[in-house]
Amino acid sequence: NPSTTIRFALPKSGHVELKVYNTLGQEVATLVNEEKVAGTYSAQWNANSVASGVYYYRMRVRGFTATQKMLLMK
Repeated sequence: NPSTTIRFALPKSGHVELKVYNTLGQEVATLVNEEKVAGTYSAQWNANSVASGVYYYRMRVRGFTATQKMLLMK
């Protein structure tokens, strides 16, 4: 199954940017790029167009940045 769900929670409202990158640092997908109110959310990434391997997703919200690694196996 070449898709995955990324879940995240926001304690405060703000502009959310959630992007996926390959190991070279090239942007592969933008999953979220909009204002969100505080709450719990999920974003779906359909990875049909990319190869199996290691990818990183980065979330930026109001000065906070978090990066996580994920392994895609098709």
